[in-house]
Formats: sequence, C-alpha cells, structure tokens
Amino acid sequence: MKAAMIALKASTLVASDRAKTHGDAARTYALAAALIDTYRKGRRDPNAPLSASDLMKEMILLKIARSENGEFNSDDFVDMAGYAAIAGELEGRGL
Repeated sequence: MKAAMIALKASTLVASDRAKTHGDAARTYALAAALIDTYRKGRRDPNAPLSASDLMKEMILLKIARSENGEFNSDDFVDMAGYAAIAGELEGRGL
C-alpha cells in the first residue's frame, strides 16, 4: 500500500465517529498518560531506560484507559492479554 493510501485510510478513520466506540480521545489519552506516569514512577528503578517489557505494560495501560471510555470492545481485552503474554516472554528473556 502506498503512503498516500495509508494516509487516506487514517484520515477516514480519524474523521469517523470513533468516540462512540473508543471514547473521547482527549479523555482516553489523559487517563493513559496518568496511568503510564504512575507506572513509570513505581518501577523497580524509575530512572532506568524503558525496556521492551515496559512498553508492553504501557500498552496494557493504554488499553485499560481505552476500555474505560466508549462502548464495550472485547478487542481491548484481547489486546491486553496479548500484550501481557508478550511482556511475560520478553521479561523472562531479560528484555
């Protein structure tokens, strides 16, 4: 797919009524930012660089924020489970 088609598809998605499904973007991302900020402050070493596992955990927090807004979407929970599985594997490998 060419870049212009990707941008067009993204534009179509952004212009649609995603707030109904996913909730208000500002509220969702403000909640996600607060959850991620709290997570980062509570890590074993808050000053350590983020690991691949940390990123997966933050993606779970984003999905939690999204699940609190908009309509119920089982994909949010499927995604959380997937991110948790990846985080467990990565952390087990020291990543």
